Amino acid sequence: MELARKFKSLFSTVPMLGWMLGTLVAVLIEYYWGYDYISYYLGLPKIPVLFGTLIMLKEPLMIPGALGYDLIVYIIPILTVAKLTTGLTNPLAAVMEKLPLALSVLIHLVLFYGVLQLWAGINDYRVLVIKLTMISIILTVSINVINGYQGEFSCSHPGFMAIGAYVSSTLTLILFANDKIFGAALLPPSLGPWLFPIALIAGGAAAALGSLAVAIPSFRTRGDYLAIISLAFMFIVKSAVENLHVIGGARGMGGQPDFAPLHVIFIWTMLCIWIIHNFVTSIVGKALNTVRDDEAASESMTIKTRKTKMTAFMFGAFWAGIAGGLFAHVLAYINPGMFSINRLAEILAMVYFGGLNSIVGSIVGAVSINILGEALRPLELFKWIIIPLILIFVMIFRPYGLISFKEINAKRLLKARHKRTPGSDHVSSEKELGA
Repeated sequence: MELARKFKSLFSTVPMLGWMLGTLVAVLIEYYWGYDYISYYLGLPKIPVLFGTLIMLKEPLMIPGALGYDLIVYIIPILTVAKLTTGLTNPLAAVMEKLPLALSVLIHLVLFYGVLQLWAGINDYRVLVIKLTMISIILTVSINVINGYQGEFSCSHPGFMAIGAYVSSTLTLILFANDKIFGAALLPPSLGPWLFPIALIAGGAAAALGSLAVAIPSFRTRGDYLAIISLAFMFIVKSAVENLHVIGGARGMGGQPDFAPLHVIFIWTMLCIWIIHNFVTSIVGKALNTVRDDEAASESMTIKTRKTKMTAFMFGAFWAGIAGGLFAHVLAYINPGMFSINRLAEILAMVYFGGLNSIVGSIVGAVSINILGEALRPLELFKWIIIPLILIFVMIFRPYGLISFKEINAKRLLKARHKRTPGSDHVSSEKELGA
């Protein structure tokens, strides 16, 4: 603990901009020297795609090489550059503090996407992992609205995801692709990327409408009825899709156009986080928290509890539909089995691992479970023993998840960590500034 405290103190003056600069340098090192020099001299057959975890588990003799690669390419450059450039990054961060917050956030997001694109561009597998991770973030943040902020327990997210996936896929196949089921494209394929957001929103709207089938009977009563009805809804949607041969039935639907490159999914993920953050911090979000804490007291304070719960439920379902549409166009194939109880278990694991009532926790949960699942892939069956064990330990020691009941504070996150007091040589630390 003492070592961790010293480490935190040493890097407490590094702003977010410094960490991004350090990461950019690390990614550039890997891009230019990772394969030809570093991995070659460390005896690795190729660049480790996920920080060497796959190589370590497949070939234990490669563990020293993989750890050395992580140290040389990532850890040392990031820490060194972040610390040594505080004299440059803190003044820049201070200048950005004077800009409108939205503009400062946008600049940081563009920088972050540039680093992400450069890192993922080395390997197609990385691109796929990042795409699926960002889709998982949308799913986790959206179910947190229902299971966290609303305080209910819903199991219908795979069903909403399936509705969004099939509706958006059907629209893009009819309009922009020559499909053996739907025939020739009705519109020029070149319009597809521009009109794809409309197909996604249509999928999200269909999922929101479908959520009424769960919300109307469930919110007339109190108790655990939502969990039972939403679970039934998920199985009904899966069975319905399996028997609708016009959309492929149990064989699934394939051939979706490639309208979901990395930047498109990145934009939708950021939009989802921003909109849901505004929703949960709005008056409706505050009312939702009040309903969760004490429904009877909320009604006595003239809050329309049923309307509030239905609004939040439809809102969460809409974003699950959007995630489903993106998922279908990333894989270019979907079938009913993809939206079954296994998908529900993954989504619930991510949201409860990360933390309830927290968008930050949802992001951490989605990224952690996705990366962990990919890293442990060589262990095959044992992967599904290790991940549940980790979840059990988290539930024992942190019952509400790793990061619960915390909201994003962009202004605090992006501020300069090192300022000089005007008219003196005194350098104020972050602690002093906070005081």
